[in-house]
Amino acid sequence: MSEALAIVHTESSLGWGGQELRILSESRGLARRGHQLTLLCPPEGRLYAEAPAWDLRVVAMPIARKTVAGLLALRRWFGQNRCHVVSTHSSTDSWLSALALASLRDPVPMVRTRHISAPVPRNALSRWLYRRPARIVTTGDALRRDLIERLALEAAKVQSVPTGVDPERYRPGDRRAARAALGLPLDAPIIGIVATLRSWKGHRDLVEALAGMASGALLVIVGDGPQRGALESQIHGLGLQERVRLAGNQRDVVPWLQAFDVFALPSYANEGVPQALLQAMLTGLPCVTTDIGSIGELAANEATALVVPPRDPARLRAALERVLGDQALRQRLGEAARTHCATSMSEARMLDRMEALYREVTSIDQSSPRS
Repeated sequence: MSEALAIVHTESSLGWGGQELRILSESRGLARRGHQLTLLCPPEGRLYAEAPAWDLRVVAMPIARKTVAGLLALRRWFGQNRCHVVSTHSSTDSWLSALALASLRDPVPMVRTRHISAPVPRNALSRWLYRRPARIVTTGDALRRDLIERLALEAAKVQSVPTGVDPERYRPGDRRAARAALGLPLDAPIIGIVATLRSWKGHRDLVEALAGMASGALLVIVGDGPQRGALESQIHGLGLQERVRLAGNQRDVVPWLQAFDVFALPSYANEGVPQALLQAMLTGLPCVTTDIGSIGELAANEATALVVPPRDPARLRAALERVLGDQALRQRLGEAARTHCATSMSEARMLDRMEALYREVTSIDQSSPRS
């Protein structure tokens, strides 16, 4: 039997979204395979609060900002605790971890995951940081190609491992039953979005698109975040209070997805392969989205989704009206999306690839855990 790995994840982000969910789902999946998982993150972050509910060990670490205290805390922890590999995620914890490991006499290998498509600066500091890890993981092929080109990285060291989702959990359900349980109208057409309320997710474009629709559709927004106040002002200004439901964060989004007629994600920046879009597709929803980041690995226009230009409410509105008005199109897109995602984007596939990657770097860089 293969030796269990001691895997440590670091995350400096205080927020909540697909990146944090990827860390939790990957960690829980590998823990269930017998590996030892530990999360190091700031105690004031959402990840620290959520980890115990996922049956994961979490350790408070002062790494929300790049400080000497955070660097020394990581160095001390790495030096005193059993560990095979360190997996980093945001810029701050990646810098602190890279420096802490570089200062140790016998460092363990580091893996850096890049979750979003925001451009990495082309400078010496970025090249140093991205050449330190034994491997770099991106959440999509487009991100991988961009990172290799921008920083002149060795292609073999950069691997795309999209976030996977369990197709047995995210699956089509009884729409009317889901709506009844959630208090949603049983017969109105419902457009849904599940996403943290950040500007680049395109919520404002979606609200503007809704304002010009004559179908009487209801928009349900699941999620919370820094743009909530701006969205509420926009909804009020357009007189859409009766047509937009702000549902806030939901621990279980499956019934919400099962209640929608169509899913929209009009992002215009910073996407890898969005988990919410993947979840919606596995639920069999027809989707309207954009070609940002690695969304194209899920959404092929007219095949598995309708793809529209970003920041274009008029084109977004036309696509939504087309889907809502064509039941055959909704069924065709939803079935094709589920088939594609269940085949290529499952959670088991993600775990297989990450487990193999961690074993590869540990076999190259060390044969036994630190004690």
